[in-house]
Amino acid sequence: MAFQRQKPAVIGVQAPFPGFIEPALATSIEKVPSGERWIHEVKFDGYRVQVHLANETAKIFTRRGHDWTHRFKKVAHDAWRIKANSAVVDGEIVVPAADGTTDFSVLQNELKGKSKSIVLVAFDLLYLNGRDIRKLPLFRRKAELKKILSGTDIQFSESFEIDGREMFAHACKLGLEGVVSKVRGSPYPMGRTNDWVKKTCVQRETLTIAGFALDGTKWDGLYVGRHKGDDLVYAGKVDHGFDKVSAADLQKRLKPLIRRTQPYAKRIGHKGIWVEPKLLAEIEYRAKSAEGKVRHPFFRGLREDL
Repeated sequence: MAFQRQKPAVIGVQAPFPGFIEPALATSIEKVPSGERWIHEVKFDGYRVQVHLANETAKIFTRRGHDWTHRFKKVAHDAWRIKANSAVVDGEIVVPAADGTTDFSVLQNELKGKSKSIVLVAFDLLYLNGRDIRKLPLFRRKAELKKILSGTDIQFSESFEIDGREMFAHACKLGLEGVVSKVRGSPYPMGRTNDWVKKTCVQRETLTIAGFALDGTKWDGLYVGRHKGDDLVYAGKVDHGFDKVSAADLQKRLKPLIRRTQPYAKRIGHKGIWVEPKLLAEIEYRAKSAEGKVRHPFFRGLREDL
């Protein structure tokens, strides 16, 4: 039976269907803001995506604009039921646990299979029924988004108008990743912005893999670095967060990249198996040293969407 589309809402500015739109990116902050100007949302731990719905088909793009519809088939199927003739939705693909938490490494493992557990959590709407709505205030865009998601398997990311620090404390207590705070009346920003800010309960960073270590034949972790200009600077060794499957997968991916010399701009005094710095790893840690080394690091997965 054909799915009946809802009668288009007349809002925003009439415009042709866009190509990929540069996503708004939240700026990391030390303290969650408070006051009526701000609304707060749960920060999810997954793949940031942009869903394009047009001509009865759905396409899913990564935050860099790569078409990953084939990897997120379930979400593309879910998105087809959005009650709109055309739409561009901003959101995050996650694998939710029973307690409401999300985990990037669980998502990665899920994507190796048939991805039946992945869910899109939608938090913004940029285009609707032939009209560009990016200049509407955030709370209006979210209201329209909530309407068109009703009755679908896509989750709507609720906003909370409470004290920001109270929201953050509650999120951390529940084991959530953190909080994203947004100016409730702001238009959709382009790129990195101060209208969207984020605070995580633990620190996270995407770092470049410079090498790996073996203890005999046993996996013994990754050497990582961060780019400063054209230089790759040592950022520490990651010893935790690996299981047999992830360790074997990493070795398989890194072996073709092996090189004789360290890729770091300044040589370090560690013995490792060095690789071309082409793969990115999502690393969780508690703190950084003055030299920028991560402390108590934990491997969360490879970042292939960047």
